[in-house]
Amino acid sequence: MKRVFALSLLLLMIVNRSAAQAGSIREYFQLQVFYYTSQQQEAQLDQYLQQALVPALHRLQLQRVGVFRALTNDTAAEKKIYVLTPFRELRQWTALPDRLQKDPVYLKAATDYYNSANKAGIYDRIETIFLKSFSGAPVLQQPRLNGPKDQRVYELRSYESSSEKRFRSKVKMFNEGGEIGIFKRLGFNAVFYGAVLAGKRMPNLMYLTTHANMDARSQNWKNFGADAAWKQLNTQDEYKENVSHIDVTFLKTASYSDL
Repeated sequence: MKRVFALSLLLLMIVNRSAAQAGSIREYFQLQVFYYTSQQQEAQLDQYLQQALVPALHRLQLQRVGVFRALTNDTAAEKKIYVLTPFRELRQWTALPDRLQKDPVYLKAATDYYNSANKAGIYDRIETIFLKSFSGAPVLQQPRLNGPKDQRVYELRSYESSSEKRFRSKVKMFNEGGEIGIFKRLGFNAVFYGAVLAGKRMPNLMYLTTHANMDARSQNWKNFGADAAWKQLNTQDEYKENVSHIDVTFLKTASYSDL
C-alpha cells in the first residue's frame, strides 16, 4: 500500500510539474518580410511558400504558420509578403536552417526557389524580425472568426519607444495594465503580442489583430477609443508618452496560410 501511495504521489508531482512548465511557456515568433517588385517574383514566392516551406515547417511540428500580403501591394512599387512562424523553444529557431537543408522533400520542392532563372531573383531582399511573446499572451492564437478568410483584415502594429524605460512601460501597459484584456473583451482577435528582440527598429513591440472586414476593424477601434477601462488606463502617469512612433500595416491572408 505504501509503495502504491508513493508511486501515486510521484506521478502527481510529475503531472503538476509538467503543468507548471506548460503554463510558463512563452513562445518566440519569427516574422519574415519578403520584398519584391514583379508579378513573376510573387508567383515564384507563392509556389515556394505553399509547396516547400509551409509543408516543411509542418513536418517539423511547427504549426500555426501565417502567410500574408500587404493590402497595399496592388498599388505599391515595393510589394511585401509576410511569413509568421511561432517557436516553443529558442533552439527550434536556431536549428531550423540546418533541418531544412536536411529535408529532401523540402529541397526538391524548393528547387526553383534556390535555382531561379530570374536574374532579378525571386525576391529583392528579406527582413527578419524576431520577437518574444508577452507574458499576458504567451502563445500565438488562431483568430476566432466565422466569416470568409479572404474578407478578413489583419492589422499589424509596431510601436517604437524613445527609450528602453518607455518601452518597458508600454509592455507593462499591455500585460499588467490590462490593455491585452481590453482588446480581448472588445473582440480584436489578437494573433500575437511580442517584444522585438532583433530587428531594424528598436526598442519596439509588435502585435497582430484580426477583424472580419475593414468596417468591423473601424468599429472595433471606435469601441476601443470610447472604452472606459482604456480611458482610465491611458490617463495613468506611469504610461504617458511611452510610444514615440506607430506603424500600421493592413494584411490579407494567403489561401494556404494556417491563420
